[in-house]
Amino acid sequence: MGANMDPEKQRLLISQHKEKHFTAGEVVRDVIIGVSDGLTVPFALAAGLSGANAPSSIVLTAGIAEVAAGAISMGLGGYLAAKSEADHYQRELHREQEEIITVPETGLVFTSNKFELGLEKPDPKRALHSAITIAIAYILGGIVPLIPYFFIPRASEAVVASAILTLATLLIFGYAKGHLTGNRPVLSAIQTALIGAVASAAAFGLAKVIKH
Repeated sequence: MGANMDPEKQRLLISQHKEKHFTAGEVVRDVIIGVSDGLTVPFALAAGLSGANAPSSIVLTAGIAEVAAGAISMGLGGYLAAKSEADHYQRELHREQEEIITVPETGLVFTSNKFELGLEKPDPKRALHSAITIAIAYILGGIVPLIPYFFIPRASEAVVASAILTLATLLIFGYAKGHLTGNRPVLSAIQTALIGAVASAAAFGLAKVIKH
């Protein structure tokens, strides 16, 4: 049945499949970036403030402020990165168009190898979508370490619950990340949780040293 399909229709179907796969991969990457930082940074901040014996209300206020600022910063970073990719594509496309005019043989070679060189035409909405995806993912990740502080008044007790909840989430997230990216899920889970644990332990210890 596929052998009798019109060649033009086959090329269209292949192109649509590649575009959907490419877009899905970019969304997954943005979610990973946002959630990974969202879990780790607020977790370290909350642990550090808890180490300085700050009350849960202060930890919550600082944590929510950090999540908001981090989401904006990460979203803007994602926007600029995607915009840079689009600008790079336009520069390369313009350069190849000029070469086709000035040196036709060279220009044809570049044109025939466009996809081999990775010059996929970016989605014009990609920058905005990337910014929104990363920001939302950062917020969702950043709320997790702060949840215990909503219910436990003493920060010294809340930090324990926060550590357990966040490390469990990091393990699950690391496993899912490894599965989605084609890496070993168990190793990815351990590495992700270890990074979060080291960051929070360093912040907690430094706060204790400064406090005394």
